[in-house]
Amino acid sequence: MTTDPLAPLLALPGVSDAFAEARERVDAALRHRALRRHGGQVAAEVGLRAAVASAALDEHRYDLSEVRAGTVTDPVVQGALRVSEALGGLVDLWPRAPRQVLARLHMLAARGSVAEPALGRLTSGAERIDALAGLVAGNERTPPLLLAAIVHAELITLRPFAGPAGVVARAAARLTLVSRGFDARGLVGVEEGHLAREPEYVGSAGAYATGTPDGVRSWLKHYAAAVAEGADGIIRIGDEVLSPAAG
Repeated sequence: MTTDPLAPLLALPGVSDAFAEARERVDAALRHRALRRHGGQVAAEVGLRAAVASAALDEHRYDLSEVRAGTVTDPVVQGALRVSEALGGLVDLWPRAPRQVLARLHMLAARGSVAEPALGRLTSGAERIDALAGLVAGNERTPPLLLAAIVHAELITLRPFAGPAGVVARAAARLTLVSRGFDARGLVGVEEGHLAREPEYVGSAGAYATGTPDGVRSWLKHYAAAVAEGADGIIRIGDEVLSPAAG
């Protein structure tokens, strides 16, 4: 049996407890009654809000109502929307060909904001991207939440693509959660969780980049908290979907 190379990270203080709480919050949210008859509507709203939040985290901030109305033409926002819409079609390919998917995500995210020849092409970090791809491909050992957190951290630290590399990082992490069954329906808007805790998001990503155990622990605990926030978002959206019917 092959040993999981990331397993020791679960022994860092507080990480396992944070992951367990995130799992519980997600499980509770996925029992919301709105998902029984309005799951598609909830999923569409999660996707929209996740895209707006992801663009905001790359410093392209717009009100949700403006994006919903279709009046925002900012290329990074449009790219984040394209990425969000495409995730479902990339779930099966992600664990089989992660480098191909990363290139595709960048082409979707960066079209209109970087030069055409740069789309889908690495600008740095090729060796670490190869290592990350090797970690993702066919990995059934690493717990999904831990693997998603590391995928996100590596990509946000490396920023291996020109332009909105953060949008790519957050999408790849979401794909990991979906493809490994942690969030099989793609309903957890982790991006909103990161935005709600933005100073912590930025600080813990910087701490992760130091490579110290405390830095990695800081990031992993933040990631779990962002997932829990994303789970709470399901409940908020579910309540909003049901409220007109209740009236």
